[in-house]
Amino acid sequence: MSDVLNVCNVSKKFEDFGLNNISFNIQENCITGFLGKNGAGKTTLIKILLGLLKKDSGEITFFSNKYGDDDSSIKNKIGVVLDDGFFYENLTLNEMKNVIAACYSVWDEETYEEYLKKFRLNPKQSISTLSKGMKLKYSLAIALSHGADFLIMDEPTSGLDPEIRKELMDILNEFVQEEGRSVFFSTHITSDLERCADEIIIIDKGKIVEQVGKDDLIESHRLIKGSLDDLEKIKEVPFKILDQSRYGFTGITREFDKIQSLNSNIIMEKANLEDIFLTMVGE
Repeated sequence: MSDVLNVCNVSKKFEDFGLNNISFNIQENCITGFLGKNGAGKTTLIKILLGLLKKDSGEITFFSNKYGDDDSSIKNKIGVVLDDGFFYENLTLNEMKNVIAACYSVWDEETYEEYLKKFRLNPKQSISTLSKGMKLKYSLAIALSHGADFLIMDEPTSGLDPEIRKELMDILNEFVQEEGRSVFFSTHITSDLERCADEIIIIDKGKIVEQVGKDDLIESHRLIKGSLDDLEKIKEVPFKILDQSRYGFTGITREFDKIQSLNSNIIMEKANLEDIFLTMVGE
């Protein structure tokens, strides 16, 4: 299985923030969640990937360098969905499409029209009248109409209702079924990634904390619950307390086998991605 993206030791320094030696890879037929708190560096890195910001150092390779230095071919193969859309609000959907289509050497008008029908979008409607969910669907229609094999999405579900978010997850799962396609999905909403992601990359304060399979990450942690007496018996084992009162505690740990061997009274439950994420990046 080939990589659609390799990022190696990418750095970018600002006055009060920086990306520090960012390295990761994204494989074909994979939805990769890029998870981090607001301000962690997600959007900065995506702007660098898209050429909107210049990196200070490091290497970025798309599609295992299949297209060499042919920027036009690379651009055709990358679809972009950004939170703000960056559309001209006074134009209709078709007028905006004409502006965007001219930027690509490949454009499939039939595919574009099929997606408009699928998403129930009126091509004569003004962009200013679209809801946030409809703008997301329009962004997807554009991104999928020029032969893109790799979708880069920056906080696409922020502010959307659960129904629209689930619909997007279904679209992404369908997209990556076709050979060679992948999605890079930046968000801070863990429930979306728990539903659709194959891999998780966690970034915090401009550094990659971990890249791991989502299922492996979830299976490697457990929520633990018990009394304060139970807490005293396991205090030598690494874990993080999520909540504590005079009635007991709730924590999370990777060392759940060791904890259970020390105290069989401890209750163990499967952790969710949000609990694990907050454990890894929390203060």
